[in-house]
Formats: sequence, C-alpha cells, structure tokens
Amino acid sequence: MESTSPTSNIKLGNIRRKSINLSPTQLVKVGLLPSRKIPLVIQPAVEGLNLVKWAQDNQDFIEKNLLQHRALLFRGFNINTSDLFNQFVSTTSSGQLLEYRDRSSPRHEISNKIYTSTDYPADQSIYLHNEGTYWLTYPLKIYFCCLVVAEQGGETPIADCRQVFERISPQTRQKFIDKNILYVRNYNDGFGLTWQTVFQTEDKAVVEEYCNKNAIEYEWKTGDRLRTRSYRQAIAKHPITGELSWFNHAAFFHVSTLEPSLQEALLAEFKQEDLPNNTYYGNGSQIEPEILAEIRTAYQQEKIMFPWEQGDLLMLDNLSVAHSRTPFIGKRKVVVAMTDPVKK
Repeated sequence: MESTSPTSNIKLGNIRRKSINLSPTQLVKVGLLPSRKIPLVIQPAVEGLNLVKWAQDNQDFIEKNLLQHRALLFRGFNINTSDLFNQFVSTTSSGQLLEYRDRSSPRHEISNKIYTSTDYPADQSIYLHNEGTYWLTYPLKIYFCCLVVAEQGGETPIADCRQVFERISPQTRQKFIDKNILYVRNYNDGFGLTWQTVFQTEDKAVVEEYCNKNAIEYEWKTGDRLRTRSYRQAIAKHPITGELSWFNHAAFFHVSTLEPSLQEALLAEFKQEDLPNNTYYGNGSQIEPEILAEIRTAYQQEKIMFPWEQGDLLMLDNLSVAHSRTPFIGKRKVVVAMTDPVKK
C-alpha cells in the first residue's frame, strides 16, 4: 500500500541545509528534509570522522536531538559491519539489547541480539508499525543499519505516530481508549510462523511460562497447534515527555490490511478466528472496516520515504516513530537492534 500523499516520497537528495549550529564539536553537519522534522540527517563535516568515538563524546547531543526529532539518520560514516553497528548501539543506549522473542516476522540473529531487520519475502510490503506494541516490555529505541543497498526499492519508510494519533478522529481514539485491543494469533495451522519460531523453543512448557509472565492467554489445539490472545492498550504515553502516541498493531495484524491476493487466500482457507493474525476490540467485537481504513489513511498521510545509502544508520524513538519496508529487487541487508526496555 503506497501513499499518494505529496509528502510521502520525499527524497534525501532534497535536504535543505540549515544555518543552525547544533554540534558542540563542529565535526558534523545537520540537515532537515523540506517541511519535515524527521529524520534529522547528521553527516561528518570532516573526512574520516569516527562515528562511534564522536558518539561517545556527544551523547547529550544525540539524546537531545532524538527527543526533539524522534528520528536521526547518520549518513556518510561508513558503518559497514554489524560489529561497528553494535558499537554505536551500545554507545548510544542503555546497553541492554532486547531479544526478538514473541515474533511477528521471520528474522535471524547475526550476533548477540543484532538481527536481520526481516527475512520476509522481497516482493512483499511490510506495513507501518512500531516494534513490540503487543509486548508488555517494548524497546524505546530501535536502530537500523543498511549494510547492502537493494538494486531497486527496499526503503524503510517511517511515520510520526504522534501525528498519526492526531489525524485519527477523537471518536475513534476514544473507542480504542475505552475498549483497548485484542490480538488473536494461531500457530502451526499451515500458514505463518510456527510457535517454535515465534517463541524460540521446542518446549511447550517454556511457551506456557512466557505466556503466563506476559499476560497472554493460550490454548493448545489438536495437532500440536496453538492459539493465543493478548489484551493490550492502543495508545501509549511517552515515558519522558508524556506525549500520546498511536502505538498498536490494530491495523498491522488485521486481515484487511494484507495485500488483496493474500487476504483472499487466507479467508478462503481459514475462519476469522483461525487466521494466523487478527485484531479485535478488547471485548472481542469486530473493528469496523471504516475505522481500519481511517487508521491506514492516517499512517499513509504521515509516511516519509527515502532511499537507503550504504552505511546509513537510522536511530528511532520506537514509541514515537513507526517503520515499514517496501518490496525490493536484488540483495538487501539491513540489520536491527532494540534497546532501552520500557514496561507498560
């Protein structure tokens, strides 16, 4: 689903340089996208600047600008290995990286809690979402690094979820505040991720322990199959600023958001309650089609897309900024890390 909004496909080649002095060291130059505040683009002003060392010396600068803009793009620093990426992440975070468990997308671990951003098929889109909205503990920071640029496509569009929240009507917001969200997932029915992959175990007792600790209802079905139900809030308050953000997978997990051919195939095969993923109001009632359309429209109106360059590093406030992925051709390698856990 691509946005037709005139602001949705802003290119970084159009960065307008500002005559503002944000860097205490004068070693970096800072730019903004036209008419947008995200991402703030930070580039070296001197040749051969070591990003990790600079970050160690300027952590306050990074934190201040991440809080102000919610998305920082470090470009031109030649971050070309997952090890360099990990060093930057460790320098600019609490140092506590999150494990990717209770998964919604296929990934594999490259090194200690550094993952591929997704192993989802290249010809498919991934819808805008914040990481882990259905978890009880989610990452406040999420990092992406482009090690290999796709021949075509493969962008990681982003959207400010504070603005998504504002675009959604007060009536719809209140519905979700009052009712919350129910996520229903089914595993090992022949489509989607298996529970073994999602929970990273072959042991049912480990799954049950995780579910009990994370307020997830579970039901073992015949044939080694599993159904889970999670009741979660739809709106989050930022732990530092107190701002409200649209922070949920209501549209992402709903069957109506899937591409039409996949949606038709799933509905021909499964009853609604047996779909790999689906969402409802917290009382179990159906979310109206027009409400889901309103949510998707709000995301698309806020979507900003830019082409990756090799070595780009994107740092996001995960509560405030959603991310996605466009289809691509050729090889693409984008790695991800999640840090600074926040409990709901």
